[in-house]
Formats: sequence, structure tokens, C-alpha cells
Amino acid sequence: MIVCVAVGEVRPGYELWRPNREKAGSVTTRFVLVFLLAATAALAALVAIAGFSLMTGGGGMGVISLIYAALYAFFAFLVFRWSRGILPVAAALSMILAILCAVGANSWFARDKAGFDEGLLPSPLIGTLVIILALLQLVLIAVALYGFNQNWHVEEERPIGYGEDYGAGASPDDGAPLPA
Repeated sequence: MIVCVAVGEVRPGYELWRPNREKAGSVTTRFVLVFLLAATAALAALVAIAGFSLMTGGGGMGVISLIYAALYAFFAFLVFRWSRGILPVAAALSMILAILCAVGANSWFARDKAGFDEGLLPSPLIGTLVIILALLQLVLIAVALYGFNQNWHVEEERPIGYGEDYGAGASPDDGAPLPA
């Protein structure tokens, strides 16, 4: 007997189960991704606030850094809720941010001379934070692409109450076949 249900609905007596989200590797990857995204948000905000008055164009790059910080905080929230679809977007934006950091890091160290204004933090410290942010983006790209391949989105229907005992080819405890 074939039962047709709408997308997102479950047949009566069944529940949706996402087996790949229960794997230790997936849980660890999600934790690492949330940490990396939150660290990126914090570092981008710190660099933006500390060097806002010194960034080119009256803080133009400072505003972009603050936008990046807000986006990465939002991405961390989405990954925490198991949103796999945001991972390629985070990886792509991380590549752009890594390039911006690589291009701009040297200019922070060039400000360590007489006659240059200082931000809230010393310029060499901001430059070091920018280099750390660039390296963090490379790690984030690798982990995001690894997490994307873990198939967090896979859903299966299983009879309610079968818990972890239900899997490929599993049957109820009494040996009877699964209900149709």
C-alpha cells in the first residue's frame, strides 16, 4: 500500500529521524564550525572597532568588517540549528575575507612609524589579529566543506518508539516485521 503525504509531513505512527546528525563526527564538526564562526565574528568585530577610525574611506572597511561580524554570528546560529545549506555560503565569504585580510595585513604593520595615528589598539596588534583572522578563514573553509559532505539533511521515517534500535534492516524486539 502506497501512502502519499505532502513534503515535510510524516505518516501517522512514524517520526522523522536524521541519522547523520547523531554521529559523533557530525556533532564534533558542528561544534567546531560554531566555534570557528563565532571566533571569526568576534575577531572581525574587534578589528573593526579597534581600527575603525583608521580604515580607508572614513571607516568604509570598518563597516564591511562589522557586517562580516554580524553575518558570521548569524551563520554560527544557523549551524547550531543544523543548517547545512549555509556552509558553502560561509566558505565562499571566508575566501573573500581571507583575501581581504591577506591584502590588508601589511598596511597595519606599516603604520608602526612616527606621524601615524593609532586606533584603540596598537597597529601591530591589529595587524596580528588580521593575520590570525586570515588563517582562521582557511581552517573555516576546510571544516565547512567537510561538514557539508556529512549529509546533515538526510531524513528517514521510522516507527515511533524504535529509537536507536531502528536502523537498516532492523526489526522490532519480538522479531516481527515492521508495520507497513
